[in-house]
Amino acid sequence: MAKHGDEHDAGDAPETTGPVEPVGIDETGDDGSGDTLVIETDASDEQPTEVIEPYAAAGAAAGASAAAAGATAATPPTDADEPRERQRLGRAARIWIVVGIVLAVVVALVVVADLVARGIAEQRVAEEIEANLPDGVEGDVTVAIGGFSVIGQYLSGTMQHVELDAPALTVEGAPIAVSVVAEGMPVDLASPVEQLTATITADADSINQLITVAGVETGLTLGDGTVGYEGSIEIFGLPITYQVTATPVAAGDSVLLEPEGVEVGAVGASIDVSGVIERLLGGDPLEICIADRLPEGVQLESIAVAPGAAAIRLQADGLVLDSASLEQKGTCG
Repeated sequence: MAKHGDEHDAGDAPETTGPVEPVGIDETGDDGSGDTLVIETDASDEQPTEVIEPYAAAGAAAGASAAAAGATAATPPTDADEPRERQRLGRAARIWIVVGIVLAVVVALVVVADLVARGIAEQRVAEEIEANLPDGVEGDVTVAIGGFSVIGQYLSGTMQHVELDAPALTVEGAPIAVSVVAEGMPVDLASPVEQLTATITADADSINQLITVAGVETGLTLGDGTVGYEGSIEIFGLPITYQVTATPVAAGDSVLLEPEGVEVGAVGASIDVSGVIERLLGGDPLEICIADRLPEGVQLESIAVAPGAAAIRLQADGLVLDSASLEQKGTCG
């Protein structure tokens, strides 16, 4: 029986890339009998087979995907992306504009509400102060409430800064001007004010009408930082008049007039008046008590005198502005 290997030359043998298992070929004749042909392979023709691990393949795929993504990110936006970007920016701008308008409207409403409340509160305080003025005191009072929010101050029960102004007040018929600054003024006027300062301005006629000075018959005259007054004494039965120029000094519930100069009226040459002058200049200052003209607890802080008018500054802590407290006056020793 012929062998297949005899039909081909060795140089014509097909190349293989790996080991080949022996192949059995069953050649049978017509009668079903025959020999099996076995083709042997040459071991020198075997080549190693490279095996690709699964994770290596996955890593390579991931690297390819990352490279593709980087290439996409590096690609500048096209003209087709710009309208969408503008739409997003325009939508955000519209949202902020709406928010800004809403906030502006809310702030405006709060401001308007506070202005209305401020006007109502000022009118209410002015009416209460006018109703609580002591007997013999008349006039209109205007009120200005300071601070940021009147509503907030009212809810807290205390107004931070309140200014009261009565430029045409009359006290027992004498015209005066009064301005008051109250710090920590309660909404309920039956409660005490933390601190109160007041300035009373009056001319010489009003001062002489309201204040009586013992031994001074002609009243006080107001000069540039000084107060003048006249008096008289008797020496050996003869009346001697004098004029004193004094500096006013605030002293709690009184005004002290400290003499600075004395002029004596004409007298006979036989009378020596030097002792009178020395006594007036070196004696105790003239005291003018004003406690009985002020609510109890109010103290005189300073006094400023100008020709024709004087400004008296008063101060009080814990003063109550109801009618009962304002009616209660201090006393002179």
